[in-house]
Amino acid sequence: MGGVCSRKRSQLVDEGDGSPTTTRLSKTSSLKWLLLALPRSSSDVSRKGQANGPGRCPSLMELCVARVCKDIDKYSSFAMLPRDLSQQIFSELVGSNCLTEALLESFRDCALQDICLGEYPGVNDAWMEVVASQRQSLLSVDISCSEVTDSGIALLRDCSNMQGLACNYCDQISEDGLDILSGLSNLTSVSFKRSNAVTAEGMRAFANLINLVKLDLEGCLKTHGGLIHLKDLTKLESLNMRYCNNIVDSDIKYLSDLTNLKDLQLSCCRITDLGVSYLRGLSKLTQLNLEGCPVTAACLETISGLALLIVLNLNRCGIYDKGCENFKGLKKLKVLNLGFNCITDACLVHLKDLKNLESLNLDSCKIGDGGLSHLKGLVLLQSLVLSDTEVGNSGLRHLSGLCNLQSINLSFTLVTDDGMKKVAALSSLKSVNLDNRQISDIGLAALTSLTGLTHLDLFGARITDYGTNCFRYFKNLQSLEVCGGSITDAGVKNIKDLKALRFLNLSQNVNLTDKTLELISGLTALVSLNVSNSRVSNAGLKHLKDLQNLQSLSLDSSRVTANEMKKLQATTLPNLITVRPE
Repeated sequence: MGGVCSRKRSQLVDEGDGSPTTTRLSKTSSLKWLLLALPRSSSDVSRKGQANGPGRCPSLMELCVARVCKDIDKYSSFAMLPRDLSQQIFSELVGSNCLTEALLESFRDCALQDICLGEYPGVNDAWMEVVASQRQSLLSVDISCSEVTDSGIALLRDCSNMQGLACNYCDQISEDGLDILSGLSNLTSVSFKRSNAVTAEGMRAFANLINLVKLDLEGCLKTHGGLIHLKDLTKLESLNMRYCNNIVDSDIKYLSDLTNLKDLQLSCCRITDLGVSYLRGLSKLTQLNLEGCPVTAACLETISGLALLIVLNLNRCGIYDKGCENFKGLKKLKVLNLGFNCITDACLVHLKDLKNLESLNLDSCKIGDGGLSHLKGLVLLQSLVLSDTEVGNSGLRHLSGLCNLQSINLSFTLVTDDGMKKVAALSSLKSVNLDNRQISDIGLAALTSLTGLTHLDLFGARITDYGTNCFRYFKNLQSLEVCGGSITDAGVKNIKDLKALRFLNLSQNVNLTDKTLELISGLTALVSLNVSNSRVSNAGLKHLKDLQNLQSLSLDSSRVTANEMKKLQATTLPNLITVRPE
């Protein structure tokens, strides 16, 4: 489901008149009419073909799609095309933001299988007529962020083979619209994030969806009392109730019989240790998110019995050391988030046997150098967050054996320049976060052996123009943050050759001028650029014309005006989504 060719071409299709036929062909029963119109030169090849590298021969399908999209206004209907071809034409028009309501009419009765219009502008009930015209062929629909109402949803009644439906942030759909879903019993995936339709009463519609495997109700704030309607959905494997802050312990008891659940997201719900106890029988659970729930370490007695658990998020809960001995039973755990809890080094003693751990977050916990000694046996660890802890230089020696460590966060710790040699010894590192006033040019110089770095965060570090000379060693950097007030245009010269950069943050360097924008004008891979709190002016914006991939641009507290930013967005950088000042 979800792919362009999600059914075999030889499979029979019910055309709605009761007589199965083979997959639709064009009027001439061949693609000859399209072959005659194929592009004669490489300059006419589709963007998709070019994106796969120079010298690659585009497929026949790509050539056909490219030609049709180029001459799209010449066609009034694609109903006679093979479904795979009309599906790709449709997807290409959506991907290039070229689909209009008028062009949509050309796809009426085309037997499309997947219609993904999530966040696409202008989608309303009128569009749903064409969507519903695909009838039994339609397998998945995404109309998230649209203006579709109950009337539009009602048109899907005859699309009884639908397996996936996403209506996230659809404010115009009510309980009545949700009730229409009860007849679509083949649905396996349903998503209604932040929907007013999902009330305790509205959730009755889910009771008949006996084939449901994935249900996403994130941010639905009227669900209290409605989980009773899920108790018989025994095929359910994934349930997302994040930010449903009206969910309490009494709701969770209705999940106790959903023994096929593998992924359960309950962050920011009002669930206590009692609510967690109802999960005791969910033996297939591999992911559990309780972030921000008012649970304590007592809930670990229940959680320790979930032997298949791989991901556990207890960030911002009420976890203290007492009860943490139950962690040692989670032998398969790969990801553990304990950030913003009151645990100390005493808790880390119980993590030393979690040999499969790949990611550990200890952000803002009360741990120090001694606690890190309990981590040195976790040789599979790839990501370690120690930000805002009491870890210093001496504790870093315990990490020397973590040969697979790719990411480390040491922001707001006691680590200084002297500790950077120990960081540099972790040769597998690709991401280093040093948002730390105790790190200077000297510490940065110690990291130049880490030539594989793709992410470097020096926000708050004391880096000067001299220190930026180190950047020439980091040719693979995709993300760089150098903020804090000491970099000038001269330092930016050492950034201009980092051609792989996609995210660049130079904010709070108050001496940067329009010259900086000129210097980085060749970084055409940039997706996000922040040069706020600088001396950049309107005149410098002309240097950004080649940054066609730019989606986010922030120049707050500079000499750039909102009108010029809007003009840049409208005339020069059409892919910009967010601009500041706005």
